[in-house]
Amino acid sequence: MDESNYDEFGNYIGPELATSSEEESEVEHRAEEVDSDHSEDEGPGPMAMELRVEAPQTQIVLHEDKQYYPDAEDVFGPGVEALVQEEDTQPLTEPIVAPITERKFQVDESAQLPDTMYTKEFLVDLLGHPNMVRNIALGGHLHHGKTALLDVLVAATHSWPEWDAATPIATPTTKMRQPNERAFGYTDVHRLERQRGIGLKSMPMSLVAQNTKGKSYALNIMDTPGHANFIDEVAAALRLADGVVVVVDAVEGVMSGTERVIRAAVREGLGITLVINKVDRLILELKLPPEDAYIKLKHTVEEVNSTIATCPHTDASMRVSPELGNVCFASASFGWCFSLESFAARYVDTWQMPVAPKELARRLWGDVYYHAERRTFMRRRAPDGKQAVRSFVHFVLEPLYKIFAQVVGEDEPQLRTTLNALGIRLRKADYAMNARDLLRRVLCHFFGPPTGLVDMCVAHIKSPAANARAKTEHLYTGQMDGATAAAMRACDAEGPLVVSVAKQYPSSDASQFYVLGRIFSGHISAGQKVRVLGEAFAPGDDEDMALATVSDAWVYCSRYRIPVSGLGAGSWVLLSGVDASIAKTATIVDTSVAEAELAIVRPLQLPADAVVKIAVEPVAPTELPKLLSGLRKIGKSYPLAHTRVEESGEHILLGTGELYLDCIMHDLRTMYAEIDIKVADPVVAFRETTSETSAIRVFGDSPNGKNRLTIIAEPIDPGICEDIESGRVQADWPARQMGQFFEANHGWDILAGRSIWAFGPTVSGPNILSDDTLPAETDRARLRMVRDSIKQGFVWATREGPLCDEPMRSTRFRILNADLAESAMHRGGGQLIPAARRVCYSSFLTASPRLMEPISFVEIQAPRDCVSNVYTVIGRRRGHVTHDAPKPGSPMYTIHALVPTIDASGFETDLRTFTHGQAFCQLFFDHWQAVPGDPLDREVVLRPLEPSAGQQLARDFMLKTRRRKGLSDDVSIDKFIDDPTLRDVVREFQQ
Repeated sequence: MDESNYDEFGNYIGPELATSSEEESEVEHRAEEVDSDHSEDEGPGPMAMELRVEAPQTQIVLHEDKQYYPDAEDVFGPGVEALVQEEDTQPLTEPIVAPITERKFQVDESAQLPDTMYTKEFLVDLLGHPNMVRNIALGGHLHHGKTALLDVLVAATHSWPEWDAATPIATPTTKMRQPNERAFGYTDVHRLERQRGIGLKSMPMSLVAQNTKGKSYALNIMDTPGHANFIDEVAAALRLADGVVVVVDAVEGVMSGTERVIRAAVREGLGITLVINKVDRLILELKLPPEDAYIKLKHTVEEVNSTIATCPHTDASMRVSPELGNVCFASASFGWCFSLESFAARYVDTWQMPVAPKELARRLWGDVYYHAERRTFMRRRAPDGKQAVRSFVHFVLEPLYKIFAQVVGEDEPQLRTTLNALGIRLRKADYAMNARDLLRRVLCHFFGPPTGLVDMCVAHIKSPAANARAKTEHLYTGQMDGATAAAMRACDAEGPLVVSVAKQYPSSDASQFYVLGRIFSGHISAGQKVRVLGEAFAPGDDEDMALATVSDAWVYCSRYRIPVSGLGAGSWVLLSGVDASIAKTATIVDTSVAEAELAIVRPLQLPADAVVKIAVEPVAPTELPKLLSGLRKIGKSYPLAHTRVEESGEHILLGTGELYLDCIMHDLRTMYAEIDIKVADPVVAFRETTSETSAIRVFGDSPNGKNRLTIIAEPIDPGICEDIESGRVQADWPARQMGQFFEANHGWDILAGRSIWAFGPTVSGPNILSDDTLPAETDRARLRMVRDSIKQGFVWATREGPLCDEPMRSTRFRILNADLAESAMHRGGGQLIPAARRVCYSSFLTASPRLMEPISFVEIQAPRDCVSNVYTVIGRRRGHVTHDAPKPGSPMYTIHALVPTIDASGFETDLRTFTHGQAFCQLFFDHWQAVPGDPLDREVVLRPLEPSAGQQLARDFMLKTRRRKGLSDDVSIDKFIDDPTLRDVVREFQQ
């Protein structure tokens, strides 16, 4: 462009331009010249090239046909797919290109197995010899050091430099200040466990450890949570174990969690050993003299023995005592553990004593004294009282106290001399460490590996082969004279395959579940086809049976998994590919076993009920399928968690307490459903019961009017409910055995015991259905034919009671008469099941029905000056104190109380507020108790926004529960009675 043809404002000032008509004539003239040239060169013809000259476009172009920007094909070339997306289809909270997120919710080192002091092949080979294996469960109260004790074993057998660099602290938690996440407890692999600082899951750890003589054993150890809400994890661990190591804090002693573990172990028939942990607290915190420290340790041992003695079916062989070798002393945070025999072996080796370590260990406990001048042991003190010293104090505690005093109080030159005399060589840099780090380094060198703990487990916990008979007879539900039971009792790796699945674990990305089980007999390998029998499986009913193929098999070691081709009887095995049909627990058997011989291992017997419940729903209703899928996974991961759908459509989650449900909601939101969830306020589950025998013989007719059942309801003793729930009496027992049990234990008439038909609503439910008909009034042959239908109606009625649709409890239904139709087609299940349910309801409502609420046991530790505040908090929540006493050898008070669970929400927060954080409590379900008042009393006036009290509680709880479930406000017996005359009689009786 020539700039001289334009002025400074851009106006054209150059020579005159040609008009449009002149331009058109010029273009036509050029076109004619071109045509003439082509015609001369090519000549005329159809193939002659025609020149087209495009004229300027002057026609009108519609708006939708205009193209302002090039399309994708013009820019990127042909073959490019163009996607057209409307505006605002993606939320502003989501990026257009989402970053790649790594789904990892727990520690997993399977990609690179850690270094160990043994080869992985040696561990797998040892697991193939059941006599060289010990299956152990670590149990105890919260923060008593179970995980820390297992860390000592892991640190002795694994390369774990982070644990060596961590600093131990003398607090009740025995947790360490970890410099990084790898130095946490080795079995605390879940992200939530590391955030809260407590164990939430039972985690297995398989390793090889040596005893004092240097012999290697394979130890399968299950580390269990100590919090009261996670007692279901303890029950799952005890199912897999042959013995339990009870860990007790030397200062706190036996607590409620310790008692629950001991009772559960006795109920499972497991051997019990004891580790008194945190002995360092007696020295560093309480600063007790050696003699007083011995008295405190002895008192702790006596507490454990007293707890064992209070359990049913125990004997003197279960007593624990250091001289018997089933008690160890430890300080897990400082990395040492010893038994009397291992400590005596150190004396024998150092001083070349001509005595066996076991003989010396027998003299290191109890009222045995050592006279230094005479160099003899004696059972009584010398006359002057000063020459003889208690042997445990002289040989164990005084050297230990001296090491603590030397390390803490002496400078490097004096300390180096002392340590050299003990054979401990440290680097110069070690002497520059702080006192606690140096103290642990010295004690780890002095005591060495925890061989005393291994000795105790090998000697006092049976091997899988030795305990197989007792385990099989206690758990197996099949015929004991069959080939399968014989192989299980012998722990035969060549017999039929039987694997008891007790626990399910999610993968690190929560995309699938692995199952952990104990192999009772047979051999399982990857690629093997198996049958998976659920908890509801019964011979002849294969509804709860599925075929599956084992994808992989591992030895599970918490942070890593060792792949194996297969494992034999007596081992713990982790399997994948078989979890699809497993809800909680299962039994895996080989496909070669005949279906008539199939039987399951008894499901877990959980020592607590899920009594706290919350309602959940997704924020976005379209995400309901994700919520349902997440709830199914929650049921797999948490043994005691239950989910159900109410008639109102709300989804209910039941758990043992606030922490339990909080962990469930964390996993549901972040791991399994990954959606936003709305949660209702927590409420509790109720039970319905009777307080009197039905005053009227109530009858009910079938829908066709050709069958009539007469039933009355009456309460039963709480002891009978405990026997049924604990499994001491089984519903499938023969009538003769049933009658003898109730006659011997509860004083029933033998005919009344033999007439029991069923328990409800489950096979271990605390309700009884019995047949009290007379042969002269009832056709017993017809009654036996419809027995299953009446039982189903009874189960239906006890599962959903008439008061507020809650299960019944402590009620016995007696069939007094049954007028049945002659034709079988007129007395089918469709006629008798609803009739039995209705007559159970009507008889229940005429027996003074009552509502039962769960009562929680609370154990509180607090200083003496906080006791009055604790009483205040308990009194505000309808609770009462049952025990209040100082803890011997400790500045703390222990308070036991009972608080209604419905009033216990937020109790721990309230307690810490009133005591300024000085009180610590454990709260768990204890028993069921009748709510004051009559729930059917219509004269009770309930005022809105005012709390009910006294006799109004039962009516208030019932009405609010019914409204929450979408039921009618009140209960009427009229809809359960068809006969108008009987309806009038019942109405007059109630008035």
